[in-house]
Amino acid sequence: MTALAKIVHTAPEIEAEPDLTDGFHLVIDALKLNEIETIYGVPGIPITDLGRMAQASGMRVVSFRHEQHAGNAAAIAGFLTQKPGICLTVSAPGFLNGLTALANATTNCFPMILISGSSEREIVDLQQGDYEEMDQLAIAKPLCKAAFRVLHAADIGIGIARAIRAACSGRPGGVYLDLPAKLFSQVMEAEAGQKSLVKVIDPAPAQRPAPEAITRALDVLKSARRPLIVLGKGAAYAQADEAIRALVETSGIPYVPMSMAKGLLPDTHPLSAGAARSTALKDSDVVLLVGARLNWLLSHGKGKSWGEPGSTKFIQIDIEPREMDSNVEIVAPVVGDIASCVQALLDGMGQGWQQPPADWIDTLRTKREANIAKMAPKLMSNASPMTFHAALGALRTIVKERPDAILVNEGANTLDLARGIIDMYQPRKRLDVGTWGIMGIGMGFAVAAAIETGKPVLCVEGDSAFGFSGMEIETICRYGLPVCIVVFNNNGIYRGTDADPTGRDPATTVFVKDSRYDKMIEAFGGDGYHVTSPDELTRAVNAAMDSGRPSLVNAVIDPAAGSESGNIGSLNPQSGIKKKK
Repeated sequence: MTALAKIVHTAPEIEAEPDLTDGFHLVIDALKLNEIETIYGVPGIPITDLGRMAQASGMRVVSFRHEQHAGNAAAIAGFLTQKPGICLTVSAPGFLNGLTALANATTNCFPMILISGSSEREIVDLQQGDYEEMDQLAIAKPLCKAAFRVLHAADIGIGIARAIRAACSGRPGGVYLDLPAKLFSQVMEAEAGQKSLVKVIDPAPAQRPAPEAITRALDVLKSARRPLIVLGKGAAYAQADEAIRALVETSGIPYVPMSMAKGLLPDTHPLSAGAARSTALKDSDVVLLVGARLNWLLSHGKGKSWGEPGSTKFIQIDIEPREMDSNVEIVAPVVGDIASCVQALLDGMGQGWQQPPADWIDTLRTKREANIAKMAPKLMSNASPMTFHAALGALRTIVKERPDAILVNEGANTLDLARGIIDMYQPRKRLDVGTWGIMGIGMGFAVAAAIETGKPVLCVEGDSAFGFSGMEIETICRYGLPVCIVVFNNNGIYRGTDADPTGRDPATTVFVKDSRYDKMIEAFGGDGYHVTSPDELTRAVNAAMDSGRPSLVNAVIDPAAGSESGNIGSLNPQSGIKKKK
């Protein structure tokens, strides 16, 4: 044996270096392990590379122009999929922009996780002036369902698991996850990192109602002479569509859908009392709330929208027991998830269930038919410029012919009138401003609806509402999404006819006269249409939706057609001081 061979033979074996991973990859791996495949966000320090790496790993990363709209997209993705939508933002100002959407998601019970990069704790806690320094966790806590911070790479898996479970379990909502910049570059052995990841098992377990609660609820329903079911967006989120339809049809009880519950049963269903809503609410003696809350949208269960105080008994299905008795007495609270509660009520009805008296059904049917007949002439007008009713009448027909399309809707008059005019035929096809009644959700919702469902989207916007998120039409064009935006352009908020009494400035509610919003989308390669009559509107929207291309229809509405605050003018206080003549 040569000397060299002896040296080689006797040299100690060199151990191979272990495979390594870091915080970037652990975040991505944890999300993918939990079947989350899409991120909505805005890139920047310190999360730019996280987005790049996520995209390279096969995830879909959708970059917006503003974090609030990315957050709205994530929120509605959660509503549509029952999985938490993910919004990724930079620190401080970017976090604050996303926080608006997170708070709105929590209020609307949409599962969403806002993930934001942040400054290092040791600098923030001593207030030493880091780049975009802010105690983001403390700010987020009061505005969401839960908030967590991860400081060590080994805890990323458990942190994301806790965020997912918090967002989905019980009453869904928004969760904040704080990831300091230093976390992303932390390195650990890949094998240990893989073992640290957590696959969340049953993130939203069924919560079955107590048998005595079901018996109590059925006894109250049996006593009713004029029962009513109110379906809320919680019922739509539950995806218990067949059971809810069976409950309505088996019980024979008429129903009123809240706006995002429209389509759980077709609005043309014989038991739908949506077109007789005022009569149904005021004259009912027993109301079963399914995924609906007695908040301002239902006049808190009292007042002139309802009968005499104490004349209406309420049964409420909700997964959150603290929701009961929030405004009025709930005589039969049913606590549990909607699917389990509805099925339990169905099982309890049995074969001998007595449907409501025919005179109650006939009263609502007569009122509904009268209201529809009264509205018909307004919807059929072909005047130019258009009224809100005539324009919505044209879109009503388009939605009827395209029931699979998703309708996104926001504005004042544009929203309030569309709720009653445009019928829906399938569940979770109408997405709107929800509980807070805010503006600015339009483009974010439209992007996520197209991406999460693959369906065409018709986005009907007031010109004021469009202004909140209009720059995201570049996002829609960049991703080539099948979104048709219709802007109801009446030159202002409510109306475009106000004037500054001093003559100095435009009135506070007036926009640039005769703006051409259609030109905006053409600048980004989309298709623009300018229409002045319902017939032109019909042709333009059908052409746009047939094309499957990003498009915007500038629909000219009579500037004097709107009313103050739409249908909720009572919430807009007026001055008590009368002007002298």
